[in-house]
Amino acid sequence: MEPGSMENLSIVYQSSDFLVVNKHWDLRIDSKTWRETLTLQKQLCHRFPELADPDTCYGFRFCHQLDFSTSGALCVALNKAAAGSAYKCFKDRRVTKAYLALVRGHIQESQVTINYAIGRNTTEGRTHTMCIEGTHGRTHQLRVHCSALGHPIVGDLTYGQAEDQEDQPFRMMLHAFYLRIPTQAECVEACTPDPFLPALDACWSPRTCVQPLEQLIQALQTDPDPNPMDGGQRPCSPSPPPPRPGRPPPETEAQRASCLQWLSEWTLEPDN
Repeated sequence: MEPGSMENLSIVYQSSDFLVVNKHWDLRIDSKTWRETLTLQKQLCHRFPELADPDTCYGFRFCHQLDFSTSGALCVALNKAAAGSAYKCFKDRRVTKAYLALVRGHIQESQVTINYAIGRNTTEGRTHTMCIEGTHGRTHQLRVHCSALGHPIVGDLTYGQAEDQEDQPFRMMLHAFYLRIPTQAECVEACTPDPFLPALDACWSPRTCVQPLEQLIQALQTDPDPNPMDGGQRPCSPSPPPPRPGRPPPETEAQRASCLQWLSEWTLEPDN
């Protein structure tokens, strides 16, 4: 995957309510600084000026976020109603995401479950990073967990330093591969190309294939959508009708205020 430019924005899903882009590596989603040369927000405004919403600071509502160094699928809502439906899927934990990563070392297991809690690192000089002990947090989750297992992501110089200068690749090898957001109106589903092919980067060559990506995609597409309320839905099926009043606990004022703030403007701080 080539570096991002103003002209090479890649769209992998588009409807009247949503866009899913294949975000480039080393690209911020948005920025409050005037000197930022390129952001995803600027790419979107250049490609789709007619879709920009003047009611938001950045013109577009990003349904979630990816680190500056991470490439791959990122969903953009094109109006408040779409943003609200995506927000509800994320809040109800019904979104399916899959990432690809190249990590250091040799992993023996074909499947690993990670349940470490993440908290902010209080070590002097490392307060911008996260660690696996302490309070719950989500920043850099995959990067922290891979490092905690002893297999840091290749190119992640924050949680896994390279042994020498020649061992430092041109990017962090973490990619948002697959995304599915089953909103009530439509199922937003997108799969991005694998950027870690030997033909694109001759610095590595796979030796053993445990599970081909084609099988992984098929499994993701046929698995039920996560749904804590009733145990799961068929893939990309519409959300169930809202439960009758009194069944789930009512939304608190704090939760409603947080939702309204999210709907009005989804802003992201730069990731260093």
